[in-house]
Amino acid sequence: MTVTVESPAVGTATPLTAIALEITGSCQLACTHCFAESGPQGTHGAMTVCDWQRVIADAAALGAREVQLIGGEPTAHPAWIELVDHALSLELEVEVYSNLFHVKSSWWGTLTRNGVKLATNYYSDCAAEHDRITTRPGSYERTRANLVEAVRRGIPLRVGIVRVLDGQRVVAARRELETLGVTRIRVDRTRRIGRATLPTGSKDPTELCGRCGHGQAAVLPSGEVTPCVMSRWLTTGNVHTGDLRTILGGAAWAEAMCVIPARAGDDPCDPDCKPASDGGDCSPAERNACDPKYDE
Repeated sequence: MTVTVESPAVGTATPLTAIALEITGSCQLACTHCFAESGPQGTHGAMTVCDWQRVIADAAALGAREVQLIGGEPTAHPAWIELVDHALSLELEVEVYSNLFHVKSSWWGTLTRNGVKLATNYYSDCAAEHDRITTRPGSYERTRANLVEAVRRGIPLRVGIVRVLDGQRVVAARRELETLGVTRIRVDRTRRIGRATLPTGSKDPTELCGRCGHGQAAVLPSGEVTPCVMSRWLTTGNVHTGDLRTILGGAAWAEAMCVIPARAGDDPCDPDCKPASDGGDCSPAERNACDPKYDE
């Protein structure tokens, strides 16, 4: 049985618990399944630092308690620390969703601040397999080393393992993470979104987790607002031409919410769930798809 969820009424802004800011499309890696199709040729887009700070303030005014900086690789943006500082100054928690490929020694001070958390992806306990997925030789060793350091420093950390290859060493990867001291681990299959849909570029809303837009929203490097970074083709407005409150209460937002299927099953999600919450982890990369045929 599929739960039906009423879309928000036009003119009433969706209350937020969290907002994801895709601050760049640049990334040292070019993972074969990347939903954002990010890579070394990606750019920081059309948003200035002031634009991002304004969005963070608008999200806080709408009730958000957490900001997720994602990409691409968010630390590739020269102002990522400035954005962390701004969010913390508004008493928001911050999750930095990094590939942990490169962490400057000076960055650990920011990552260990109260209210800051880390998230990353891991693919295998075998370097060759991990690097095949990221398409960057040496990525396994560098990500692993920075995971070890994050655990050593006591930084709140969650890791997603994505099944990309047939026969991938997912179980062994989980076991390795547990040995390293990682306690929050989720496993998911590849979502047919972004690079994983090439060459067709199909857009299938049943690949989503079913919580897009429910207490959360995302802003892309272009300034476009979507219900989630995964539902990136469902653009509902641009923060260059409208404020976040207006966009979340607009007709385009309501229409996008009608496109997203409700979660599978007869038990609706916790309404307080948000992408990086300690209690929920209702994230597209870490939940079953809303179409029951994809449930495992």
